[in-house]
Amino acid sequence: MYLITGGAGFIGSNIAAALEAQGRGPIVICDRLHEGIKWRNIAKRELVDIVHPDELWGFLEDDGEELEAVIHMGAISATTETNADLIFKTNFRLTMALWHWCAGMEVPFIYASSAATYGDGARGFDDDPDLDALAALRPLNAYGWSKHLTDRRIMRLLAEGGEAPPQWAGLKFFNVYGPNEGHKGGQKSVVAHIHPVAAAGGRAQLFQSHRPDYADGGQLRDFVWVGDCVDVVLWLLDNPEVSGLFNCGTGKARSFADLAAAVYAALGREAEVDYVPTPEQIRDKYQYYTQANMDRLRAAGYGKPFTSLEDGVARYVRDYLERDDPCA
Repeated sequence: MYLITGGAGFIGSNIAAALEAQGRGPIVICDRLHEGIKWRNIAKRELVDIVHPDELWGFLEDDGEELEAVIHMGAISATTETNADLIFKTNFRLTMALWHWCAGMEVPFIYASSAATYGDGARGFDDDPDLDALAALRPLNAYGWSKHLTDRRIMRLLAEGGEAPPQWAGLKFFNVYGPNEGHKGGQKSVVAHIHPVAAAGGRAQLFQSHRPDYADGGQLRDFVWVGDCVDVVLWLLDNPEVSGLFNCGTGKARSFADLAAAVYAALGREAEVDYVPTPEQIRDKYQYYTQANMDRLRAAGYGKPFTSLEDGVARYVRDYLERDDPCA
């Protein structure tokens, strides 16, 4: 049995779909569905149960011995969330509680970290687990801080010989895009924001550059197809000897202009883009460049190539966003 926290969310629901496609299971999801469309992300899955987070520890007490792995994707992931107490409780304290439970029960544990831990990128994007290297990072928001605090606590425990699950991995996800993000509202990927505008024959909007060394639309991100992130998780499950803190990106930064062009190209059109000022409330914290260093994951043995931006966007648009049912 596999437990996926946040399993009705974006990355978690794609992991559930992949596990089912491989015949792995049974699958249990821990999540809050609320009153929106989030349930659609898991509507096609065959599930043993959907456990509300308030019932998680009761489930683990009753059925935890049957678990093959805990895949912990559940978090407050909105970078705009300002309730730091809630973020700390949800993102740090729950992750550490699950870490200790998995260690005691000898269950593999894979959890979501984030590229937001790197802050403005001034200190690079190297997933170095060294305590001093981690201490040098400066996240820009409470979400990134909570993920960074978790990474630091885990590495401190390991350095001091503390208990650990038999296999563990923290995945620093970069700019992930793909199906099952429709419930995220303003936190959806830029692909999902541009698509309805482009499909209606309109002009997309991107942020202007406020730095002379970057053209408008030239701001760079490591955009990664969600299927590639899922493949990394599946590979880890197949290679229980591998543990560590790993970046999860493509290793190749691309511009927002490239991204917009890929969306329009998938619709058979030339890109039409207007550039608008970056909102002042985020302008001083806006990242102009992210690019994952993937050497550590490659050195651990992961050899599968990552999907190009053009191929990933085309697949997302044609196979999901252009269909009546956009969910995986």
